[in-house]
Amino acid sequence: MLLQLSILAMFLLCPAWADNFYQDATVTFGDQRTQIKEGGRLLALSLDKISGSGFQSKNEYLFGRFDMQLKLVPGNSAGTVTTFYLSSQGAGHDEIDFEFLGNSSGQPYTVHTNVYSQGKGNKEQQFHLWFDPTSSFHTYSIVWNSQRIIFLVDNIPIRVFNNHEALGVAFPKKQAMRVYASLWNADDWATQGGRVKTDWSMAPFTASYRNFNTYACVWSAASSTSSCGGSKADSVNNDQAWQTQELNANGRNRLRWVQQKYMIYNYCVDAQRFSQGFPPECKRSGY
Repeated sequence: MLLQLSILAMFLLCPAWADNFYQDATVTFGDQRTQIKEGGRLLALSLDKISGSGFQSKNEYLFGRFDMQLKLVPGNSAGTVTTFYLSSQGAGHDEIDFEFLGNSSGQPYTVHTNVYSQGKGNKEQQFHLWFDPTSSFHTYSIVWNSQRIIFLVDNIPIRVFNNHEALGVAFPKKQAMRVYASLWNADDWATQGGRVKTDWSMAPFTASYRNFNTYACVWSAASSTSSCGGSKADSVNNDQAWQTQELNANGRNRLRWVQQKYMIYNYCVDAQRFSQGFPPECKRSGY
């Protein structure tokens, strides 16, 4: 009986997304270019020359684990960007990004990651995916707690951004964020720095989302409370695994494997960009 009560408490404190886009998502732009299918289990975004499309979560969250399965735009997707990210609003917003940069046929897909805190980003890392992300669904995850942010692909860590507030580095932990997704045209920069433009004869471009699950603290703006605690300060006071998740030895080995073989850009080694010295977090291991 005690075990049953503990399990019930876990779901009350940190609700999981019910994987129903009808119930939990709001279309933000694109109108009919956003289509919810299979009884709410799958959502397709499309892009044509007139507009892209996107959606956001109805809930706001302050820390959690967010999983989404995506099947990206197939064929010549040059110029397109498919996204899955967390963000607050306003000039001083926080944001945690997965952005998938389209490509000409046969080229590897690039995943662009970034972290913003208090309106400041410029912490980019990019990777080539080691599989074809257009032929089947793959799972992309963001783990966000007060100590670190972990980006995972099929549960393999590709990046860790640690909390280095002690070094004067801002970390997103005070602003609740919604989950967002979009498909849009960015051929001014997304493919080979904008040299390869979108081929509109291939439109409409379509990306599909499914199996969206959150294990997270739902934030109530009306009462300024979190489902995991009474306030922003104590919203991490229950003991769910993601609340303190970090990489074990196997996770660190897999992270090194990805970064050694598939990382194509790391702001922490861009000496030309930071000629006056690298950001302070770059001097710590893991970057």
